[in-house]
Amino acid sequence: MAEVLVNLSNRHIHLSQEDVDVLFGAGYELKKLKDLMQPGQFAAEEIVTIVGDKGRIEKVRVLGPCRAESQCEIMQSDAVRLTTVTVPVKESGKLDGSASFEIVGPAGSVKKDRGLIIAKRHIHMDPESAEKFGLEDNQVVKLKLGIEGRETIYGDVVARVNKAYALEAHLDLDEGNACGIGNGTMAEIIK
Repeated sequence: MAEVLVNLSNRHIHLSQEDVDVLFGAGYELKKLKDLMQPGQFAAEEIVTIVGDKGRIEKVRVLGPCRAESQCEIMQSDAVRLTTVTVPVKESGKLDGSASFEIVGPAGSVKKDRGLIIAKRHIHMDPESAEKFGLEDNQVVKLKLGIEGRETIYGDVVARVNKAYALEAHLDLDEGNACGIGNGTMAEIIK
């Protein structure tokens, strides 16, 4: 049986340095709060507010390091209270067709024409693990997990293979809550 560690993602935002400068002040550098499981990735001390046409969500955690383009990953339950437009399910970094939103920080705000997404379920996987499980980059699999009485099989899970990744599956909090799991749950990979 091929198993993978599952961790749950709460809403968060990745910022470009250009947007960091607007939101926090010119030349500002993100401050690391704690390392994440993926090598080089961290939760920053900084938080922002995101604004849609229907509402706002405060205290959205910034993740670092900075990226080439800002993107905010929310859950379906967030999308319902934030905006009247459809927020698409997308892979991180694939922002064509994503929703617009505004980011508000302590030093300023920036309106984005795109970048608001619901993150597609995925598994970060190093090449050795991919070979062990017989998977290839961008292969779509299923994950079987959940507590007794809430067992769930999530389909449409993308295996993302890269030598910079640590083996870890990501679902969002809505998905984890639906099947009664928390961080550190093990899931079975089904091809």
